[in-house]
Formats: sequence, C-alpha cells, structure tokens
Amino acid sequence: MEEPQAKRYFTLKEAETLIPRLEAIVGRLMDCRSEAGRLRASLQEEQRRVALSGGFQLDREAWRERRERLEASAREMEARVEEILGLGAVPKDLELGLVDFPFLLGDQEVNLCWRFGEKRIRFWHGLDEGFAGRKPLPDELVEGE
Repeated sequence: MEEPQAKRYFTLKEAETLIPRLEAIVGRLMDCRSEAGRLRASLQEEQRRVALSGGFQLDREAWRERRERLEASAREMEARVEEILGLGAVPKDLELGLVDFPFLLGDQEVNLCWRFGEKRIRFWHGLDEGFAGRKPLPDELVEGE
C-alpha cells in the first residue's frame, strides 16, 4: 500500500522562481482556451446554418478539420494543466490565468495567488476565499525577498 504524500508548501521564493516557467505554460494554456472558444463558436454557427438549410450545405472536410483542431486544443490544455500540477501549483482560473501555491502564513494554511502577467507574487488568500479575497502579503515577507 502506498503512503499518502505530505502536502507540499511553497516558500515565496520557491513560488516566484516558477513564474517565468508559468508565464510560458499559462500563456499557451490561455491561447489554447481562446482558440477552442473560437472553434466551438464556429462549429455551433455551422450547426445552426446546416439546420436552417435542411442539412444539405455542410462542408464535411472543413467540419472535420475544425473538430480535430478543437480536440487538439483540449488535449493541449489538459497537458498544460497537468504540467502546472506537476510543479506543485494549482491552476484556478484559465480565463484570468490564476495559479495558487499552497503556503503557510504563520501557522495558517493559505494560498499564494499569482495572476498571469504579474512579475512577482504579492497576494495571498484563504483556502475558501479565492481571487476575490486576495490580500497583500505582509511587508515583512515581501521585504525579506
């Protein structure tokens, strides 16, 4: 029987060291999400058009190509999410590019909160609060970096 792994907590420095890597991963993830949205909308519009025309106006090859690109985007997104999880971080919102890092603030278990585009981690939130509950890190933590 396998022993359960202890939960990993990041230091601020450890989490910030991952930012350049996360910029690339999350950037790609957001691009894939955007492309998937465009492809999904295109396929839905095509379905509507086909339904209105009685089903005789379908370019099957173009439909299949868009469907395959949508599936490839979904696989790419899954791979990028797994990559983030493999780093020990937790992807939270793919549209905003939010990633959390388990962290101990004193004896309180919280999450460091990073958003795509931020060069440093300067916010945290409680486990049940999420992005809307972000608070600035205490000065002594930030100054110690």
